[in-house]
Amino acid sequence: MPFVKITTLVFAVQIPCPKMTDKPIYILAIESSCDDTAAAVLKNGKVLSNIVARQSVHEEYGGVVPELASRAHQQNIVPVIDVALKKAGITRNELNAIAFTQGPGLMGSLLVGSSFAKSMALALGIPLIAVNHMQAHILAHFIEEEGFDKPDFPFLAMTISGGHTQIVKVNSYFDMEVIGETTDDAVGEAFDKSAKILGLPYPGGPLIDKYAQEGNPKAFPFTKPKVDGLNFSFSGLKTQILYFVQKKVAENPDFIEENRNDICASIQYTIINILMDKLKAAVKETGINQVAIGGGVSANSGIRNTLKEAEKKYGWKSFIPKFEYTTDNAAMIGIVGYHKYLEGTFNDVTVTSKARISL
Repeated sequence: MPFVKITTLVFAVQIPCPKMTDKPIYILAIESSCDDTAAAVLKNGKVLSNIVARQSVHEEYGGVVPELASRAHQQNIVPVIDVALKKAGITRNELNAIAFTQGPGLMGSLLVGSSFAKSMALALGIPLIAVNHMQAHILAHFIEEEGFDKPDFPFLAMTISGGHTQIVKVNSYFDMEVIGETTDDAVGEAFDKSAKILGLPYPGGPLIDKYAQEGNPKAFPFTKPKVDGLNFSFSGLKTQILYFVQKKVAENPDFIEENRNDICASIQYTIINILMDKLKAAVKETGINQVAIGGGVSANSGIRNTLKEAEKKYGWKSFIPKFEYTTDNAAMIGIVGYHKYLEGTFNDVTVTSKARISL
């Protein structure tokens, strides 16, 4: 059998910074950092479509299984992108660039999105734009959306999700400084693990929010952890909740069922106070009173209401994203891609996905 040598050539094309014209810029964005397969099409800064395929397979495991997530992404990515283009009313040949999530996230999931983005960009001969997922949560506030104001630079952003808890000083679109972050667990994990302790199904965070709205937030006081500076810690609180519930259930097997609303309200009240204490300290330290939130946990009604109350009480100007832009979505990837396109910041196909990546 003859030996055949196959050589793969990779071309890194340098594309000049585009000139501002009246011609619209269409960005296809792909997000696949965890267990949601998402695609969006933006016309300049306006969202034409924002499609998300969620994965229910993880519910029986009580959390995301990385291998199952990447397999589901492979099944979902083509139909999700197809629907996004059709809903936007454009063809792939009208696209100006493709933006995708480079990281942070699950490596297998990230690779599905990046591989597809690279292939499609090469096939169409258009720029490829790598996007930091956490940066996208912050810049989601700059999506053109009626009824939603945009913050002025500089502002403070609190990004709260299942994997991250950070306070970021945002000086410009691409100049950001993390001034506080969790030293252990993220706030989203604290919500989900607390829900699991109470026997609630995954994802439990939204359920704690639901039950909390009917409960007494001061029924069961929990101690807030003492952490220096603007950093956070939630591992101790989770342990405290676990021991509290175990002790009460040992005394009364029906304790959770009889007190579910009050337990959830007390947990949520404590977590929100932890977040707000650090946010108030950040405003005092920086002198910046424009505060924006982002990330999946910013969908929590208690956090949203508390931030609005703080706006009136302390004279802050707060910014809360539209609900669909809080959880993982591709529209937020697209708005970063749009601003990178305007700056001419592109990547070639040698760009790599990263499970961990800093702002």
